[in-house]
Amino acid sequence: MQSQAEFQAKVAGLKNFDETFELVKISVYEKFKMHRAGLSLILQVMPTNLGAYHILGSNVIVMNSHVLAAIRRLSNSEKEYNAYVFMVLTHEYLHSLGIVDENTVRQMTYDLCKTMLGDDHSSTKMAKEDPSSLFPQLRNMVQTQFGREFQLVKNFDRASQYYIQ
Repeated sequence: MQSQAEFQAKVAGLKNFDETFELVKISVYEKFKMHRAGLSLILQVMPTNLGAYHILGSNVIVMNSHVLAAIRRLSNSEKEYNAYVFMVLTHEYLHSLGIVDENTVRQMTYDLCKTMLGDDHSSTKMAKEDPSSLFPQLRNMVQTQFGREFQLVKNFDRASQYYIQ
């Protein structure tokens, strides 16, 4: 297993959702010996109290584009933004593995972040409490409706895709 400093550098340098998700899958496998492939990511405006959700029995993770855009604006660095995306995708990936209990998934996400990134990393802090612990302005955002628009993220979970040429 790599050092926390090496792993922190990897999270800080992530460029897109696909890279982040590949690191999530590697981390979950290293920590819990669990894996699945073939997931899709959809972005949608949702109530601000939801960061994301996994549709039980499906291959879809839906991430709150409203909160994601706010985190992008509020974060002081790409490193903080990446920490949020890593933590949320880890949480939803664990749900996609069939773990439906929210408290269990929260604890597993926290344990993984703490092990891989250390106590002081933004991902760990958000997993322990919630994103508003780092971004208190989120508490003032009021979005109560689900948007009707969806955006499918292209090139997500590419390592699991097969191409016919």
